[in-house]
Amino acid sequence: MSNVYRPPTPPQPVLNAGRLWAGGAATALVAALIAVVGILFGRGVFDVAVLAPKGKGVWGDASTGWYAAGAAAAALLATGLIQLLILTTPRPMRFFGWVVGLATVAAMLMPFATDESRGSRWYTAGLNLVLGVAIGSLVAGVAKSSLRPAGTRPVASGPPPIPPQYR
Repeated sequence: MSNVYRPPTPPQPVLNAGRLWAGGAATALVAALIAVVGILFGRGVFDVAVLAPKGKGVWGDASTGWYAAGAAAAALLATGLIQLLILTTPRPMRFFGWVVGLATVAAMLMPFATDESRGSRWYTAGLNLVLGVAIGSLVAGVAKSSLRPAGTRPVASGPPPIPPQYR
């Protein structure tokens, strides 16, 4: 006998993984560029030794590239996390928001465990905040656009028809 008071569970939405990972790759590029621009801005405008001594110049040393690569890797990791959460948890966006928020706070606190100057620590914490917000919001937006309701067919993505006057 079935329970007449219990509504049926709605079907799970279908994830377009290709679209999700394409958006994740674009987010990785944006995050790497934010890191590079943020470091250039901090060193060039505010004269803050972000990730390298002041004697290294505005471009700094190899740490700039590593920081950008780390930001890109964080974006790809966030993409993998949201895919895993979508496939396994009941409220994936809520859990994703919490994980990204706490990871951003941890990244903001990391500079304060170093012996760098106060300005360098605060600037790096701010840069980590911007990176966390950018990665979290972009990946969440891409994930939402990668979901479609179950039972619907994808829209044909071919070229639009050619108007008669141009044939």
